[in-house]
Amino acid sequence: MPELTQYMILSGVPKELIGLILMLPIVATLIAFSREIIGVKGFGIYTSLIIAYAFVGTGLANGVVIFALVLISGTLMRLFIRHFRLLYLPRMAVVLTGVAFTIFLMFIVAAFYHQTEFLKISLFPIIIMIPLVEKFIGAQIERGPQAAITLTVETLVLASLSYLIITWGWLTGLILDWPLAVFPAVLIFNVLLGKWTGLRLTELVRFRELIKYVELSNKQ
Repeated sequence: MPELTQYMILSGVPKELIGLILMLPIVATLIAFSREIIGVKGFGIYTSLIIAYAFVGTGLANGVVIFALVLISGTLMRLFIRHFRLLYLPRMAVVLTGVAFTIFLMFIVAAFYHQTEFLKISLFPIIIMIPLVEKFIGAQIERGPQAAITLTVETLVLASLSYLIITWGWLTGLILDWPLAVFPAVLIFNVLLGKWTGLRLTELVRFRELIKYVELSNKQ
C-alpha cells in the first residue's frame, strides 16, 4: 500500500471510505460506457450511481427488495390518487407518504420474522432510493408505463453491476495501491469515450436489417 494511502489511514480516514471515493469515478465511467457503447440508458448516470452506493449500505438482495417495494408502492399510490386531481407537490407528498408507510410495514415484517440483517440497515440508503419514485412516475407520465419499466430495469441492472464492481476486493486493493493513477486513467478513457461516433450495440441489433440492406446496396 503506498505511503499516501497509509498516511490517510493513519490520520483517521477509514480505509473503506477511501476505497468508495476512488471507486466513484470508475463506476461513473462504467455507466457512461454502458450508455454510449452498449446503449443502456437507465435514469441517467447520477441515479444509477447513487442506487449502487445505496446497495453497498443495504446489501444487494435487500437493496433490490427495497428498490422494488419503493417503486411498487409509489405506483400504486399514484394510481389511487390520480382521480383526486391534486397539484403536483401535494400529490407527490401523498405518494411518498405511501412509500414511507410501506417501508414501515417492511420493517415490522422483518422484525416479526427476526431478519436481523435487514433490521440493521440504516435509514440513509433507503432515503437515497425514495426519490427514484418521482423519476419513475415522471417517466410514466411522459413516456408511458412500458418505457418507464424499461428505464427502471436498466437502472437496476446498472446499479447492480456497479455494486459488484464497488465490492470487488481485488479491484479495491488495486486502486488503494495506485490511488493517484485512477483519476488520469479515468479522465483519458472518458475523453476517448466522448469522441465515439459509432453505433451502439443495441442500435446494431435494432437496425440490423437496415444495415444489411445498406451493405448489400454498397456491394452492387
